[in-house]
Amino acid sequence: MPGSRTGRPPVQRAVRRPSAPRPPHENPVLRLHTRLRRAWDRPLTAYYLILGGSLLITGLGLVMVYSASQITALQLSLSGSYFFRKQFLAALIGAGLLVAAMRMPVKLHRALAYPILAGAVFLMALVQVPGIGMSVNGNQNWISVGGPFQLQPSEFGKLALVLWGADLLARKQDKRLLTQWKHMLVPLVPVAFMLLGLIMLGGDMGTAIILTAILFGLLWLAGAPTRMFTGVLSIAALLGVILIKTSPNRMARLACLGETDPGPGDSCWQAAHGIYALASGGLFGSGLGASVEKWGQLPEAHTDFIFAVTGEELGLAGTLSVLALFAALGYAGIRVAGRTEDPFVRYAAGGVTTWITAQAVINIGAVLGLLPIAGVPLPLFSYGGSALLPTMFAIGLLIAFARDEPAARAALAMRQPRFGRKRGAGGSGSKRSPRGWNTMRRRASAARSSGER
Repeated sequence: MPGSRTGRPPVQRAVRRPSAPRPPHENPVLRLHTRLRRAWDRPLTAYYLILGGSLLITGLGLVMVYSASQITALQLSLSGSYFFRKQFLAALIGAGLLVAAMRMPVKLHRALAYPILAGAVFLMALVQVPGIGMSVNGNQNWISVGGPFQLQPSEFGKLALVLWGADLLARKQDKRLLTQWKHMLVPLVPVAFMLLGLIMLGGDMGTAIILTAILFGLLWLAGAPTRMFTGVLSIAALLGVILIKTSPNRMARLACLGETDPGPGDSCWQAAHGIYALASGGLFGSGLGASVEKWGQLPEAHTDFIFAVTGEELGLAGTLSVLALFAALGYAGIRVAGRTEDPFVRYAAGGVTTWITAQAVINIGAVLGLLPIAGVPLPLFSYGGSALLPTMFAIGLLIAFARDEPAARAALAMRQPRFGRKRGAGGSGSKRSPRGWNTMRRRASAARSSGER
């Protein structure tokens, strides 16, 4: 062939196609934001955040209670693990309450609202009976239940207000009564003030603040107008100012706000040494169990000021981890309250989230010197079974509500069991089929016609 020395036909080379334009380089920050947003939009994200976050906070709290309470127990001629064993027992009971609340239907939660409220009011009134109520650190709000165990009924008053208030507002919303101010305020506000009065009879200002925050959270979720909300807030603020002005102890706590020196007469000893503990922790802390302030320098090291010991032993990394867990827990609670169509679930989830978030902010703010010392424990973290039990029941409520979302129910129903097979109708040699609760397989079998093989 002409043009070829070998006589073979020339090789036809493939025509190069123009390459597709490469996508522009994506910003890694935007890519991370997109991934996080997709993960947050998954149906079970709130469920995992609430369950995992609460378990991590409780587990880390047990470790820090053991570390922070050893010296106090030895000073009282007790075993070094005395407070840890009591807290661990309370955590086991609380885990049972959490599972029970998680498995209860919403109707049962609503049915328990009135019995829990009546029981809390009875116990809080019983505290004021001479010979039954006990005074701890100047507050008459404890009942001895035998041996070394004590009960603080005001902690159960928080749970009672959340459940009863959510049920009340949900029933009124179903009847379209929340558009009238008298139905929004009555009887919610009078009952809340009754609980506050019983708490203040014992002098527990910190728990009263948490209860007031729960009341405001319920009113906010119910859509209270700004004028009404401002009026109730003004009355509560006025009562708070009067109660603080008439108590030298509360005035002394207010005077220690932001102090870094114990002052004359060591009046700000606890506040100052809480700052010392945080300041000496550094980035990663002095090591677990190596706190110096817990050796008699910092009062209430394993209860109200356990966050300070955490900062000293685990450093900034440990305190930021605790803050991140509480932030995740609060954000997940807001998501549950915002995505549900059930008014009771919305009010109850919002009330529990307000309770835990407000109590954490007040406790941590007091340790950091940003708020007056209110004497409230850090939820799920500080020592105290009376505070731990109702809080874990409330966490069980949030988990139950997160599981009850339509998308979450569908995602849980799609899960395939790893184990659990049963024999078929034939003899021992017959093929095994999945159990009846295997949803996808059961639907597929029902879709087949009778003659299909």
